[in-house]
Amino acid sequence: RAERGMAAAAAFERRVLQCAAEHHYLRVRLELPDGGARPNAAQFKQLVVTALRELHGEVGAALPVDVLTYEEKTLSAILRVISSGLVKLWSALTLLGFCQNRKCAFRVLQTSPFLLALSGNSRELVL
Repeated sequence: RAERGMAAAAAFERRVLQCAAEHHYLRVRLELPDGGARPNAAQFKQLVVTALRELHGEVGAALPVDVLTYEEKTLSAILRVISSGLVKLWSALTLLGFCQNRKCAFRVLQTSPFLLALSGNSRELVL
């Protein structure tokens, strides 16, 4: 009987399915508690690259990140990154504390391998 139980346990096979998506998308918001000048789209992209460089060096700064949309009024954007770089980007954005000698913080609001999933947020739904 003991041999039978071991054979049954050995027959168990674990399968983990990973998302095969090439890119991940992040909806982020930049928070500037002191107000002041708001960065334009180019400055926002430079800030993302700076965050990657500070945490991961030049290799991190070379990570291909695209700013798909940017709203200067709300300081929110949708970023696209290759799936293998998602953790690097997310950690770099989270740990950034200053930009141009001003306090700032990135908030990752949503993330998904599907761009369409970021088009709506049930938390902001008004009935």
